[in-house]
Amino acid sequence: MGLSIGIVGLPNVGKSSTFNALTKAQNAQSANYPFCTIEPNKAVVEVPDARLHHIAKIINPEKILHSMVEFVDIAGLVKGASKGEGLGNQFLANIKETDVILHLVRCFDDENITHVEGSIDPIRDVEIIDLELILADLATLQKRIEKLVRQAKADKEAKAMLELAEALQKHLEEGKPVRNFEKQDNEEFYLLNRELRFLSNKEVIFGANVSEDDLVEDNIYVTRLKEYAQKNGCEIIKLCAKLEEDMVSMSDEEKKEFLESMGCSESGLEQIIRTGFYKLGLISYFTAGVKEVRSWTIKKGDSAPVAAGVIHKDFEKGFIRAETIAYDDFIKYGGEAKCKEAGVLRIEGKDYIVQDGDIMHFRFNV
Repeated sequence: MGLSIGIVGLPNVGKSSTFNALTKAQNAQSANYPFCTIEPNKAVVEVPDARLHHIAKIINPEKILHSMVEFVDIAGLVKGASKGEGLGNQFLANIKETDVILHLVRCFDDENITHVEGSIDPIRDVEIIDLELILADLATLQKRIEKLVRQAKADKEAKAMLELAEALQKHLEEGKPVRNFEKQDNEEFYLLNRELRFLSNKEVIFGANVSEDDLVEDNIYVTRLKEYAQKNGCEIIKLCAKLEEDMVSMSDEEKKEFLESMGCSESGLEQIIRTGFYKLGLISYFTAGVKEVRSWTIKKGDSAPVAAGVIHKDFEKGFIRAETIAYDDFIKYGGEAKCKEAGVLRIEGKDYIVQDGDIMHFRFNV
């Protein structure tokens, strides 16, 4: 299971620069004009997790393998994107394929970098993008309603779906995103969302792109954006694309010292991935041996067989048991053998719910 994060925003807010910096892949063209990104640039990067390296110090494996996250740099949206303006249809389709939206918002002044709307106003910018996603969802839903109207004449299930769809249509027509729709627990909504994959139902992280001077103390733009995010149930992180680019060539130790000198504890990449994991309810567990120490991504609440299936489906089908050690115990006692001696190595069955940081060895038979 991977995590896919789509970077969206108006033109010239720093999307491609952020993409370049976060992925260490300088293949996304950055330029001071709209639509310099046409095809969505993609890059798969490691999920930062210091626990892997602490485990590796004890085992000394041949290699360390992190979980992966995919970043998709989607070209700048503009007013009318839902109707095809600025190649909007293509870009909206790209968003559909991602798990989380990183909505990058310009929160800095710079007269040398043009703004497509002519001034800096983060709330206006956010609402432009939100409205386009809502309108795109509305257009998709209306097409589905047309079919449901015909089906509902002879099908009770279609009638129930139609009632739900019409309630959602009214919600969207009021300018509200799907994620704020009150009837999300409804089975009809689940089926409708699975079919249409509503854009405005995706989890959103606002990325406030600030200048170096505003990285520690919030400026007025960031303050307003934080208030908006809290009101709308969204997460927000603050980053400086310029500084992220400066860190691209640094070693881990140099990066740590640089961040500390700026009064920061995490890079933009680490903030984004951590927040993305939280919004989607994802956690990591580890497998550890002399060949490799590896991180695996699962959903919080997954059972041991489901977690085993992430490695290989046969592991889930033939699951017998899971030899499990909590991460803190593994570090405290210094490895599997000493954990076994201390009695903290547990044998867990099919009903065990995997915890974040568990170190697991699966026994199975197929």
